[in-house]
Amino acid sequence: MDNMIGSVLIALLLWATQPAIAESKNGFDVSNARVPVDEILRGGPPRDGIPSIDDPKFERPANSLPWRTNDLMLTFDAENARFAYPIGILNWHEIVNHDLDGTPLLITFCPLCGTGMAFDPEVEGRHLTFGVSGLLYNSDLLMYDHQTESLWSQIEGRAISGPLAGTELRPVAIRHELWGGWQERVGLDGQVLSTDTGHSRNYRMSPYGNYHHSERLYFPVTHTSRKYHPKTWVLGWTYNGESKAWPFPELADYGAVLDDQIGGKAVRIHYDPEVPSAELRDASGKLLPATRAFWFAWYTFHPETRIYEAD
Repeated sequence: MDNMIGSVLIALLLWATQPAIAESKNGFDVSNARVPVDEILRGGPPRDGIPSIDDPKFERPANSLPWRTNDLMLTFDAENARFAYPIGILNWHEIVNHDLDGTPLLITFCPLCGTGMAFDPEVEGRHLTFGVSGLLYNSDLLMYDHQTESLWSQIEGRAISGPLAGTELRPVAIRHELWGGWQERVGLDGQVLSTDTGHSRNYRMSPYGNYHHSERLYFPVTHTSRKYHPKTWVLGWTYNGESKAWPFPELADYGAVLDDQIGGKAVRIHYDPEVPSAELRDASGKLLPATRAFWFAWYTFHPETRIYEAD
C-alpha cells in the first residue's frame, strides 16, 4: 500500500511540474490572453482565410471601377495625397497594410461591428504588418501581427495575447465619406485602392447580406444595451478616462454641428446625414481618431460610456 501511495504521489508531482501546454486557437498561442480565452471565438475562416492586402495598388478616381456616387469609403489625408479605401473591398479583406513612402499606415475594417479604424503600426521602432486571424472577441476583428503572432483587438487597439500582450497601437484619424463627396473634396489629389488585389471577389456585393439592418448578432458579446437598435450608428471616443457616444439619431435631432466636452476637453462634432457619418474635432479644428461603430459594438467595449442625448 505504501509503495502504491508513493507511486501516486510521484506521478502527481511529475504532472504538476510539467510545463503548461500552450492553449491555442487557429494556431495562435492564447495562454497569456488578457481576456477570457472562452470569449475568443472562431469566426469561421481559418487564419488568413480572409486575406489582408499587403501590396495595395492605387489608381486615379477617373480610372476606377466599379464605384458609384453613394458607395462608402474610408479616407485618409496624407501630406501630399488623399487616399480612399472602398468598403466594398474592405468587406472582403478587412486589413490593408499601406506603406506611404516609408511611413506605414494600417487600415482595418470589421464588417460585424461596422468599425473602420486606422493605426500607426510602428511599435517600439518596429514596423509591424497585420493579417486576419479568423478569430473574434466581442464580435470584433482580432488581427495578428506577422512578426510576433500576437493577437490584437481592433476596437481596443491593443494586443490581447502573445509576446506583445498589453501593447497599444496609436490610432490615426480617418474619415467615412461617400465616393462622390470624396472626389469633390480632394479633386486631383485623390487615389483610390484598386480592385486589382490579387484575389477574385465581387466587390459590388457584400458577403453579409442585410446584417447591417438586422437586430441579429452573429456572435455573443459581454455587455448589451437595448437603448438603441443594435445597428444604430454612433460616434465614440475615449479621452482622459471618459468614454462618450454620440448616436446619429441624436445628432440628427440636434443639427449639423454640436459643441460638447469629453474628459474636460472641448470638442466639436460635425454630422453628415447623407453618409451618414460624423467627425470629431478639437478646438483648433484638428480631426480626432473617433470611432464610427454600431451601437452594440461601442457599448460592449465601453459599457460605462456616457451618451449624448439631444434636448
